[in-house]
Amino acid sequence: MRPILVLLRKDFTNFFRNKAAVSLTFIVPFAMIWLFGVIFGVNKKDSGPNGIPLAVVNASDNPAAATLVAALQAEKSFYVYTKFVNPDKSTRPLTEADLRSMMQAPDADFRFALVIPPDVVSETTFGLHLKIFSNPRNEIETQTVNGMLQKTIFTTVPQLLGQSLQARAKNFLGDSRFKQFNGTIAAAVSDAFGADKDQVQRDLEAGDFGFGQITGPTQPADRSLRRLDAPKDPTSNAPPTSVAQPAVAPATTGAVDALSRIVRLETIQVVGADVKSPFATSIVGGWAIQFLLFALSASATSLFRERDAGIFQRLLAAPVTRAHILWSKFLYGVILGIVQLMVLFVAGRILFGIEVEKHFVLLVLVCTFAAAACTSFGMLLAALSPNAEAAQGLATFLIMIMSSLGGAWFPITLMPVFIQQFSKLTLVYWSMEGFSAVLWAGQSFFQLLPILGILGGITVLVMSIAVWRFNRGKIFG
Repeated sequence: MRPILVLLRKDFTNFFRNKAAVSLTFIVPFAMIWLFGVIFGVNKKDSGPNGIPLAVVNASDNPAAATLVAALQAEKSFYVYTKFVNPDKSTRPLTEADLRSMMQAPDADFRFALVIPPDVVSETTFGLHLKIFSNPRNEIETQTVNGMLQKTIFTTVPQLLGQSLQARAKNFLGDSRFKQFNGTIAAAVSDAFGADKDQVQRDLEAGDFGFGQITGPTQPADRSLRRLDAPKDPTSNAPPTSVAQPAVAPATTGAVDALSRIVRLETIQVVGADVKSPFATSIVGGWAIQFLLFALSASATSLFRERDAGIFQRLLAAPVTRAHILWSKFLYGVILGIVQLMVLFVAGRILFGIEVEKHFVLLVLVCTFAAAACTSFGMLLAALSPNAEAAQGLATFLIMIMSSLGGAWFPITLMPVFIQQFSKLTLVYWSMEGFSAVLWAGQSFFQLLPILGILGGITVLVMSIAVWRFNRGKIFG
């Protein structure tokens, strides 16, 4: 038994001497758990996303349309744009004509928009007309936005639907008979429930029948028209609060289902409408860049194996400089990265139908810049680390951070707003932007230049630091 205990102590001693092994076992998992909790808002008081950019165009002069805009602005899930910023920094209200060009821009502030057209309420037909513009680059993001948007619309439109019904009734009955009809209804409600007759008639003519928003955040507390299914309170005009929720819960589902049939949501896809395999096109780029980072980081750590084998000393004895060795490693990583990325995209073409051949030249260009940025990242890790184990541990940690922050795992817009500010600092984000710009948006070379410039800038900056560190380090010693 004693020999076993001695060997066991030896193993633990060697383990704790290896700082890289200790960090991979304890520090990195702890840091990743904390980081993922922050990224996905585990401790947020309000569950769900917040701050998703949404443009809202209100082309209607209907007061209830303004109520819908206010409800969207009050919804924490959305950050609502209603203004267009002119070149001189002055602003004006957004129009429907602005949306296509703004959503197609490489640096678009939003990918979803709601348009409230002038004919939101018709005098000839019962129902509402709304338009949703979208650039659905990510399926999870799109489904989330559609769900939140429809929830807000359906919980805000009762007054608009009431106005639609009133407008149609007025068109059918004529002005005098219409007022007489509303007066009769108001008198009956007043006699039965003790409400103020004139207020009830004004509510009816405004399309507000007292359903849906009695307890909503945009409604006053002293409504004179109460829910018809609520008991009468002779001491107060405020809506009663003692009505049990389960009694009305089944009606809610039915009401939403009915609203979905009479609210016409016209969906207009601004970008990517002709993409044959949209879901695969949006996610393959994230997978590819993550695998590339791991591959090139492992390739860069091969510098330590060559150092330990004495290869560098033999090379430097020949007419070879340190710069020659470093740039050969860099070019090797770039070529390997291009080949790996293109193999993965071709695999996506075979398996999922991604249209690679249609954008082949520009895709190779983006892959070249992405591979160069990833290679420089691997070279920097090798320059900063004392040994291969430390480099691998640091690479795992940083690659997981960049992949999660950059949108390779999860849509950026569904993360907390303050976390989104760090996404644009990662090469994963800009690589995925380049892939999406080519495969999803079909942008031209000139439209790609800003993204290529950023990836090129990352490569030059990171590689410069890596070379500086290599020249002062001991890897060639």
